[in-house]
Amino acid sequence: MTSNESNRADLGKDPARVSGMFDQVAAGYDRTNTAMTVGNDALWRAATTRAVAPKPGEKILDLGAGTASSSASLARSGAQVVAADFSPGMLAEGKRRHGSIRNLSFVEADATDLPFADDEFDAVTMSYALRNVNDPKKALRELLRVTKPGGRLVINEFSTPPGGLFRSAYRFYNSQVLPRVARVAGTNGEAYDYLNESIREWPDQKKLAAWIREAGWADVAYRNLSFGIVALHRARKPRVDASA
Repeated sequence: MTSNESNRADLGKDPARVSGMFDQVAAGYDRTNTAMTVGNDALWRAATTRAVAPKPGEKILDLGAGTASSSASLARSGAQVVAADFSPGMLAEGKRRHGSIRNLSFVEADATDLPFADDEFDAVTMSYALRNVNDPKKALRELLRVTKPGGRLVINEFSTPPGGLFRSAYRFYNSQVLPRVARVAGTNGEAYDYLNESIREWPDQKKLAAWIREAGWADVAYRNLSFGIVALHRARKPRVDASA
């Protein structure tokens, strides 16, 4: 495949194809996201940062970091932030934009086989990335493994609006409008065809919460943002019982 050919990922979510697709859209990714969310991406990012509640001295993993916009937001707290992604093109764009932040580092990583030690991070987070992993349940277990006991998980992901009328309008927008917005913004429209498909097939809020519990996380809760277009899931890694 030449660099001029589009890389169309599908719901098989082959890591190489999905990574290649994101490599191709990296340069215009943030611009396109702002256009297609009508600016809500900044509000969702701020809500995610507040949910993670980063503190100076903490070590935080931002998995599926993409161009590291969310990572930079977390790093402004003074925490040591690792921006990890399986797309080298997205990481390169993130380094170009945010590489001057001294407490922000970049690591190429597979969400299902993280190159980090057990109990390494105070908090772990993913924004709009778990949906692109070919084994999301395994990714949730890996996130648990690398989190310290008592540490925090925050997952922000596209979800299912609970209101029937709004849900229908949202699905129409995703299928008919979103790919056109992507093409006007100068990005690979086929990538956003995949985005619509992956959102449509992704489980709703309750199902994702169940997956998080099954992976071993405790205190699982979620809240909807923008009428349920996205949902912010939170959880904690159980502390070790010293008496046991």
